[in-house]
Amino acid sequence: MPLAVYVLGLSVFALGTSEFMLSGLLQAVAEDMDVSIPQAGLLISAFAIGMVVGAPLLAVATLRLPRKTTLVALITVFGLSQIAGALAPSYGILFASRVVSALACAGFWAVGAAVAIAMVPADSRARALAVMIGGLSIANVLGVPAGAFLGEHLGWRSAFWAVGAASAIALAGVVTRIPHLPLPETKPRLRRELAIYRDRQVLLSITVTALAAGGVFCAFSYLAPLLTDVSGLGGSWVSGVLALFGVGALIGTVIGGRVADAHLSGVLLTGITASTAFLVALALFASVPAATVSLAFLLGVSAFFTAPALNARMFDVAGAAPTLAGATTTAAFNLGNTGGPWLGGTVIDAGLGYASPAWAGAAMTLLALATAAVALRLTRTKKSRVVTGAQAAPSNRRTYDHQG
Repeated sequence: MPLAVYVLGLSVFALGTSEFMLSGLLQAVAEDMDVSIPQAGLLISAFAIGMVVGAPLLAVATLRLPRKTTLVALITVFGLSQIAGALAPSYGILFASRVVSALACAGFWAVGAAVAIAMVPADSRARALAVMIGGLSIANVLGVPAGAFLGEHLGWRSAFWAVGAASAIALAGVVTRIPHLPLPETKPRLRRELAIYRDRQVLLSITVTALAAGGVFCAFSYLAPLLTDVSGLGGSWVSGVLALFGVGALIGTVIGGRVADAHLSGVLLTGITASTAFLVALALFASVPAATVSLAFLLGVSAFFTAPALNARMFDVAGAAPTLAGATTTAAFNLGNTGGPWLGGTVIDAGLGYASPAWAGAAMTLLALATAAVALRLTRTKKSRVVTGAQAAPSNRRTYDHQG
């Protein structure tokens, strides 16, 4: 695996830390900015929506630019937006800095994924993408808890300064280690790139990714009240269990990345099935503390075991437009990360309790499993038709020659 791929993973560590660290800083931000906690929570929603919109938008805007130049520009803008957030004198400026961060983050994810697969053989794509996703896993294990620690002891702005410093290190890595990839001989055309959205398999892949991610994060987003109000654990357990989820995510990413290249379909179906089973078990045994803690870890494993395969699958079905493929996967994951928590909050507001998001999440992953099965079946049917046609042509030709 080229060192440049690990540099991209380091960059994603900074991006992921910024994306998720506000969950541990909301109260401090709300007090300092004199806004309510729900208003402060909009900073998280703004980032997620910016990722959904920004990924395809930035992919299209930078389609004909050199890849390395684009990555340098995006990580620079991202780092500067962290500094702007650290210095923000008002909520409005902080909100704007989060939107700019999200756009730069989304663009970097999309272009970075295309660069990663361009630097490795086709049979190592999932492993390369797993390195990038691993940066996100480590962000959950180390970056987010570190941000919460800094926020508690040095103020919430210190967390933004820390991410800014991490972005500077990532920038140095991109400048020195990412090679200059030659532009394709035929310049990319927007109309041809956008044609992937007319492909049924691309639309199915988007659906599977959004549902699989959304199902897990539907339950994960409300894990804290589940632990304290249903499982009966103290508040001090929350950060540890969240970190345990991150450890599981890292393990799942490593295993999934190594297996998915050879067994992509198997990883997809096995991973989503496991997530569904763990979510059902979480809903049934939420009142048992040991079960809840164990299942949080296992959910991290299953969700991120599946992630490299979901990414690789998109590049397989949208290979004619690799940059938009990366952008589309990023947008699909963030659709799930936005829709899942919304659904979880809806069922809680309906009075169904803090275990209900696990049931709702299981319903989402079950739909993802059914959609994945349909997509893979259609792929096999198409391949069998191609093989049958290829076999028939020589057979007919031999008959003609014999008769002649």
